Amino acid sequence: MADVFFDQDEDAAAGAPPPHEPRRLARWLVVLAVLAVLALLAVGAGAMYVRGKIDPAGPQGEEVEFVIDRGVTTTDVAEQLAAEGIITDATVFRLWLRVKGGGPFEAGTYTLRRNSSFDEVVDALEAGPALPPADFVTFPEGLTVRKTIERVGTFEGFDAAYFQQLVESGEFRSKYQPEGAPLEGFLYPETYRIEEGDDEVSLLERMIGTFDQVADSIGLAEAEARVGYSPYEVIIVASLIEAETRLDEERGKIARVIYNRLEQGIPLGIDATFYFALPEREGQGLRQSDLAIDSPYNTRTNQGLVPTPIAMPRKASLEAALNPEPGPWLYYVLQDPTSHFFTDDYDEFLRAKRRAQENDLIP
Repeated sequence: MADVFFDQDEDAAAGAPPPHEPRRLARWLVVLAVLAVLALLAVGAGAMYVRGKIDPAGPQGEEVEFVIDRGVTTTDVAEQLAAEGIITDATVFRLWLRVKGGGPFEAGTYTLRRNSSFDEVVDALEAGPALPPADFVTFPEGLTVRKTIERVGTFEGFDAAYFQQLVESGEFRSKYQPEGAPLEGFLYPETYRIEEGDDEVSLLERMIGTFDQVADSIGLAEAEARVGYSPYEVIIVASLIEAETRLDEERGKIARVIYNRLEQGIPLGIDATFYFALPEREGQGLRQSDLAIDSPYNTRTNQGLVPTPIAMPRKASLEAALNPEPGPWLYYVLQDPTSHFFTDDYDEFLRAKRRAQENDLIP
């Protein structure tokens, strides 16, 4: 048999790989595998590096006062945080904010800790700046202007005589205050924050401003359309309600009694108006002679409303005066130390009154 020789070029042309190709391919696969491993290691190291910037190792450090000035950018804040050691890296913090969201931050003073995580810093900044040191002063509902002035005099750095001068000056007014009317009823009962620099003027302006805001929120300007009385008359009614009950569920009923009696021309007969006219009788009870005083605040002999509010009404009483509960009631009397009995029957009222007297609820 003749020898047969295979030509290498013919084999290649036929598609068969040269004998050394498998070895070369294996080497490239090894190289690619090594590169892939190195890339993964690099990504992992980078991720660990970034994580270390976002949430540094170890506990938070000492507290520091951090001030954001008005007009500064988020970039400025990041640089300042890094400079003071609160965060680890300003650049990473800015990129992190772009991804997570956050900023711009409100100007003011914050208390932060060094070596904080980005989350901890952003939470503190988004909570807003710390409020400056302050005192809190409370004016309970039902106070008269006279009692309010006395209370102001008990606050450190405040002068009752000067506050009274401001109240009586006519320079500070509510939008609901008729021309010539006093500020009685327009100083809203609330707890007020008194900061450094606050004085009698700022306090008075805030009390009147708070009243106007509350009155606006409940639609006091629509009083005429809703109950047939002017906003000022509704404030007077609200002050009477405030003086007569502390129970929210009774306010609408007392408002209805007042309006029913006004519509029928019956004197209101509210003893709190006598105490307004005779403040020296507060805490002592009314004498028979007190009930005969010649005063526009004598609601046993005079028909209609008293000329001014008699106390500082809060929102619940103002709302009740604007939204009286439907009902026929003309009378009410204490049935226990806190609540009243309501009726439109005079004889029934007299029986309830006798029970109240027997139980020492009323004189």
